[in-house]
Amino acid sequence: MSDKPFPLSRRQALGLIAVSAGGGVFLPGIALAQQASPYAGLALFDSGAGVCAITPEATEGPFYFDPKLERADITEGKAGIALNVRLQVVDAACRPLAGARVDIWHCDAQGHYSGYPGQGDGQDVDTSGQSFLRGWQKADDTGIVSFATIYPGWYRGRTTHIHFKAFPNDNSVMTGQLFFPDGLSEQIFTTVAPYADRSGKRDTSNARDGIARRAGPLSQAALREVADAYQALMIVAVRAD
Repeated sequence: MSDKPFPLSRRQALGLIAVSAGGGVFLPGIALAQQASPYAGLALFDSGAGVCAITPEATEGPFYFDPKLERADITEGKAGIALNVRLQVVDAACRPLAGARVDIWHCDAQGHYSGYPGQGDGQDVDTSGQSFLRGWQKADDTGIVSFATIYPGWYRGRTTHIHFKAFPNDNSVMTGQLFFPDGLSEQIFTTVAPYADRSGKRDTSNARDGIARRAGPLSQAALREVADAYQALMIVAVRAD
């Protein structure tokens, strides 16, 4: 967490940006259990929900590698706003897929991924040999994985996102991306250190990101406030061959 005060409390931010067009949903507390929505995260943990829409696949992107790190906390000391990512892996009938492997990876507050050279606005940042903001877990009996991380930053040409891979078994994999509300991202990137410390302005919103548009609302995070952090929730419905 940054030691720079938020210009708004999380609760105020949630109230101001209840629904962000093309950009996800904020959920204060009990709303998860009370509201119906096309956004996948709102049905999280709801067993017997009927037929689940298969989560749209999205490109893996150029920055994937398997650090062979099974862990719940992927932060590795990176500064930023604390974020808890909770994904539930289910099949097309909404049955939890216990034991499914889930990998996630994303950029830091400055827009850099671990493990690659030639990054940053000047293409002069080299993070080779590092593994921050990457990891994987096996889903519990309810199909759920939970990662402690930070709110992802941005880099040119892409909106704010987290990559994931879900392996329901040894024979299949689903690759996707998780997206965030533009309003919250803009608030964070312009007012909160270390996000606001970088030069330049974010150049791509959800509506301007072709990958986000193709993925649609089923890839938008449902967000709610928890103690000292945001929580991003989403169901990942996969075809389990």
